[in-house]
Amino acid sequence: MDLLFQSKDQYLDSFIENGLREDVGEGDHTSLACIPADDRCRANLLVKDAGVIAGIEVAERIFRKVDPASKFHALLMDGDDVDYGQVAFEVECNTRALLQAERLVLNTMQRMSGIATQSSRFSFEVEDLGTRILDTRKTTPLIRFLEKWAVLLGGCLNYRVGLYDWIMIKDNHIDECGGVRQAIERVEAYQKEKGLNLNVTVEVRNLVELYQVLEVGKIDRILLDNFELPLLEEAVAIVGKRFETEASGGITIHNVRRVAQTGVDFISVGALTHSAVSLDLSLKVVKEED
Repeated sequence: MDLLFQSKDQYLDSFIENGLREDVGEGDHTSLACIPADDRCRANLLVKDAGVIAGIEVAERIFRKVDPASKFHALLMDGDDVDYGQVAFEVECNTRALLQAERLVLNTMQRMSGIATQSSRFSFEVEDLGTRILDTRKTTPLIRFLEKWAVLLGGCLNYRVGLYDWIMIKDNHIDECGGVRQAIERVEAYQKEKGLNLNVTVEVRNLVELYQVLEVGKIDRILLDNFELPLLEEAVAIVGKRFETEASGGITIHNVRRVAQTGVDFISVGALTHSAVSLDLSLKVVKEED
């Protein structure tokens, strides 16, 4: 999603500054006490689990921030499949600076790699079926950019970046508007008034609401929420190719393929981000031989 990367450099600079401020504060007193100011060292990022690596580009920027003279050599690329024992990158850096950056690098890469790995597994389950897996807004506050970036690296798609770039009419909107037709018509009027041309998804909870949407139209995608598989298959057939279809609710790695086999165009999976397990990584200083 191009919108996600429009302010990439600015976002990363802010993220790194805030991350270092949170961890280092007034200073890394342990390193200040133990390490000479001009000491330099080399370190390797070790992979300790199988998965998909993500965040190497971010790590390079972090080291460049703490030590502009650092030398960074990536041995893998973001999005690569990895296994235990591989080295993702080598870095030569001022030792105090490296120790300040270590936890921010690891926390970021472990989280991003876990999401990329989870996304890769979901993508693999449906890769031959034509259905695409989408992420959601169920992300960690203030690091949505990194988490959605990791989803892309794992082979899935970003849905909407936030509330501002895609209109999604959900059950609460429908109930507060008094029905599906009223909600869709209000959205259409709002977009005309504001000069907007955003994509519109409308969520339906049953076939009654589905038929109401089909009568009104004026949308791009129909979200079939928590439909049992036989009903989902029927709903997809009813829609045909008039609108895009999306399934959501209760999607796991164990049932995602069966959901895709109903012919639905998209499946949105909150678990890509909210349930991903961090990948085990370690930053180890290379001991110089005498």
